[in-house]
Amino acid sequence: MSEDVRFGCGRQATLPGPLRLDGGTLLSPVEIAYETYGTLDADGGNAILICHALTGDQHVASTHPRTGKPGWWTRLVGPGKPIDPARDFVICSNVIGSCMGSSGPASINPATGRPWGMAFPVITIRDMVRAQAMLLDHLGVARLKAVVGGSMGGMQALSWAATFPTRVAAAVVIASTARHSAQNIAFHEVGRQAIMADPKWRGGDYYDGDPPAAGLAVARMAAHITYLSEAGLTEKFGRRLQARPGKQDGAKSFGFDADFQVESYLRHQGLAFVDRFDANSYLYITRALDYFDLAEEHGGLLANAFRGTATRFCLVSFDTDWLYPTLESRNIVAALNAAGAPVSFVELSSPYGHDAFLLDAPEMNRVIDGFLKGGR
Repeated sequence: MSEDVRFGCGRQATLPGPLRLDGGTLLSPVEIAYETYGTLDADGGNAILICHALTGDQHVASTHPRTGKPGWWTRLVGPGKPIDPARDFVICSNVIGSCMGSSGPASINPATGRPWGMAFPVITIRDMVRAQAMLLDHLGVARLKAVVGGSMGGMQALSWAATFPTRVAAAVVIASTARHSAQNIAFHEVGRQAIMADPKWRGGDYYDGDPPAAGLAVARMAAHITYLSEAGLTEKFGRRLQARPGKQDGAKSFGFDADFQVESYLRHQGLAFVDRFDANSYLYITRALDYFDLAEEHGGLLANAFRGTATRFCLVSFDTDWLYPTLESRNIVAALNAAGAPVSFVELSSPYGHDAFLLDAPEMNRVIDGFLKGGR
């Protein structure tokens, strides 16, 4: 199959399914919103799947229709970039459970004609990957040149290689982990409780009224702290106070307004987030992250996930990432070595913490560019 698609063509596929989920239920139909860039070669050998992080979307390299902002990974994807639509057929889909057009709690339950809400089945990272495989079948993509992702996207890349090893030639796993730690789960639980404690959550049935914006904003604030580094926060904000009209610069309010610049920054991040994301989707996707444990899925030994694989792996970590620190990447590398899988690994230096993979990271681009070209 050859598919000629203009740059950043947004689509939605309704796939009949059913998709059997890890929780034991069947999801049907399965709606997947996605974007494609470039042209699929006649032999189908140039397809690259990009997997997004927790609150990401399919708009990887084109303007977001709701916010008007550029795509979230235009530093990596685009003309002359390591992933170039002039050479590669690029696919990025919104994960199931999300709220950007794929099946999730905000989408319509065909049995009731109303939003699923909390009746939507709980999903896993592997469920997301199986839904992506259904999309690739729909597009006529039998095998991927590469699957690439950072953070939760890296978990999907790992799950792709473990679940569909014959369909993935290469996997690029950036700032990620093979399982969520107790600390990761703890931060997510704080966020979920903030949402569910908001009176407007109403057990997840809020789609006919006001959403639980206050709870979701607090959840985002708590999570956003984990994406940054202490050094980066200190450099950007330190203990500097907000300038206030009619008050001397640096004056404390002796109240509970946002005195410190870092407080104002976090509040802004929280408020901006509620305009583009669904609170129930946040509950579902964070739960999927917390359930992720690739070793557990393969008899308790991570190396078992990669036995006999022909997939080439590239892992990248950042020295200031304390959400998924370099040790997590090294554990994956050790498992790949034990399984005899080809792997390259690099730790890069950055002041930006976990978010480094989304920010200006020319060294990361060079690593990925060299790795992808090395597989030709």
